[in-house]
Amino acid sequence: MMTPTLRLGVTGLARAGKTVFITALVRNLVSGGRLPFFFPEAEGRIDRAYLEPQPDDAVPRFDYEGHLETLGQDPAGWPESTRRLSQLRVTIEYRSASPLRRAFGVSRLNLDIIDYPGEWLLDLPLMSESYATWSAGAIEEARNGRRHADAGAWLEFLSSVDPYGPKDEQAALNGARLFADYLKTSRNADHVLHTSGPGRFLMPGDLEGSPLLTFCPLPLEPKRSIPRNSLAAMMARRFESYKTHVVRPFFRDHFSRLDRQIVLVDVLGPLNEGPKAVADLQRALDAVLAVFRVGGASWLTALLGGRRIGKLLFAATKADHINSSSHDRLEAILRLITLRAMERASAAGATVGVEALAALRATREGQARAGDERLPCIIGVPMPGERIGRKVFDGREEAAVFPGDLPENPAVALAPDAGPVGLNFVRFRPPRLLPPGPDGDEHALPHIRLDRALEFLLGDWLA
Repeated sequence: MMTPTLRLGVTGLARAGKTVFITALVRNLVSGGRLPFFFPEAEGRIDRAYLEPQPDDAVPRFDYEGHLETLGQDPAGWPESTRRLSQLRVTIEYRSASPLRRAFGVSRLNLDIIDYPGEWLLDLPLMSESYATWSAGAIEEARNGRRHADAGAWLEFLSSVDPYGPKDEQAALNGARLFADYLKTSRNADHVLHTSGPGRFLMPGDLEGSPLLTFCPLPLEPKRSIPRNSLAAMMARRFESYKTHVVRPFFRDHFSRLDRQIVLVDVLGPLNEGPKAVADLQRALDAVLAVFRVGGASWLTALLGGRRIGKLLFAATKADHINSSSHDRLEAILRLITLRAMERASAAGATVGVEALAALRATREGQARAGDERLPCIIGVPMPGERIGRKVFDGREEAAVFPGDLPENPAVALAPDAGPVGLNFVRFRPPRLLPPGPDGDEHALPHIRLDRALEFLLGDWLA
């Protein structure tokens, strides 16, 4: 009588590959990619999938066609990363696996894909924090050895102001600017570093220059009350306003309405930095995932308006940067990193999965000779400026790289005294998306395990 709608949230911390994942997912659905482990497609039960106008007029549309155009350039380029909330609707017409239901004809499902910056995820834990608690945690982070140099100017500012003195708009503006500069510098200098937010200081979107972003942490004395009309009182009020006007509406209008969620995680970067970076990633994920509204969900509860994340998938991205022999090891490491979050979600009734994938595969596997020995390697086109040994690549020449191996035991990689895993990272160009052939057939995009992710997230609805 009506077409059900499944709302899929796609998120992840910075540089996890959200835009590429959505573009590849939609392309494979709409154009019929090679998806042997996505059983509705492999069994020929999907008649067609197509884009339709999105239902939320106030939400920007995900620029699917623009991202395909970027992939179709010669040479191909990577689509721009997520900078704001966006949405796309794909309608899937399929035949049920049930003979009884198949007798009623073709079924339809609206898949609404909601993309939002991973930086905004950092805001969600703020809902349960006071200004004093948040300030203490943020200042402690800034004084940490990995961040102290980047936070120097802001920490110097903190030493020059009196939180309990009269409120001062110029001091608030200066402190907010220095705090935001510190957060951005830390993220740009160390791509595996994750902060406690606020996320809009890193990715302001339409709030750039807003008074809602004119605050920063201040060093407060634990047992001292904050006087009215003081600098600290003004900062605390703006912190609460930020939660009221930014965080809670985002949670209420978008985040709490999801049925399925995939969290994309760049695990390889932190592993290559060492145990402190991995612990940093784990803390960020724990804080964020504690806010997820998970629980048992069914098609009936979704139709009646009771939204909970019934399935939660953690995906370790960039699996094409390592050999296939390490894919299961990467998956096991992510499972260990997210163990606490998985246990909470499972206890609440949600189905939780872990997958190592590359939504758009930029390399292929091969072998290289080292004397009499053959080493497994990955082959691709390095991005312009990438260096391997003494050679600097121009973005058009192929190269073979021995990436290294992940440890068989995931606990070894996460041990506090472990060193970096020593992977050899090279940024590769994406494969070029070729125009349709003479017969009109679309060319498939190569991937690693994207079909398994689709089966986990959508397979039950299409059964």
